[in-house]
Amino acid sequence: MRLKLIFPLLLLLCANVIAQNLPLAKSLQAIVVTTTSWNAVRGTAQLFERKNTAKWQSVGNKFPVVIGKNGLAWSEDAANLLTNKSAIFKHEGDGKSPAGIFNLTSAFGSTAKPDFVKLPFTELIESTECVDDIKSASYNRIVDRYKIGNFDWKSSEKMLAVGSQYDLGVFVAHNSNPVKKGNGSCIFLHIWKNETSGTAGCTAMARENIETVLRWLDVKKNPILIQMPEDSYQIYQKSWKLPILQ
Repeated sequence: MRLKLIFPLLLLLCANVIAQNLPLAKSLQAIVVTTTSWNAVRGTAQLFERKNTAKWQSVGNKFPVVIGKNGLAWSEDAANLLTNKSAIFKHEGDGKSPAGIFNLTSAFGSTAKPDFVKLPFTELIESTECVDDIKSASYNRIVDRYKIGNFDWKSSEKMLAVGSQYDLGVFVAHNSNPVKKGNGSCIFLHIWKNETSGTAGCTAMARENIETVLRWLDVKKNPILIQMPEDSYQIYQKSWKLPILQ
């Protein structure tokens, strides 16, 4: 009888420990992106916020997004939290967006920082690059090639040259703490090319929606991105204490 009582308590304790160690434990803002499957390119985003550790409340209406042209794969950031030990993980150049929970740490754009942006902001210039060379010490970092000092990469994304899709964006801290070579780089929220074109691994949306997101995001509220297929979201919703989808 005691074993029957102890086992559920252990499960509850484990769930609480997992929830406390996730990025959302200290977050008061969350963008939730879900798709219908691991291979889907189109998805839906919804904003949530809360006060302290109160119940998550939805903010505004859902809106469409597109993700990686090859769908989703788990970020290794979440590897020790998954019950599925045969999960497929994201790697550099796979055309997949990372699934998991990620801090949203900074913003960028092609002009000076807009008044409505509350995140730290990088104005893109000709020498702004995001390094995707796995051999570089600057892998998965946005840098100014003329100021970095150690110019040791052979491959990077010249961000200003991307054009209107990077007029506004947010850095997603996938594979950032710590950075592991080859686990994926340069993941952003940004403006989409159109509503059907997948990305190289980012999550993209209409310009008016990225503007709404950036007006809302507040660095003081530790904003996060929660991203995964709908069925996985339902599996982890309780143990990870995720917002309840509307």
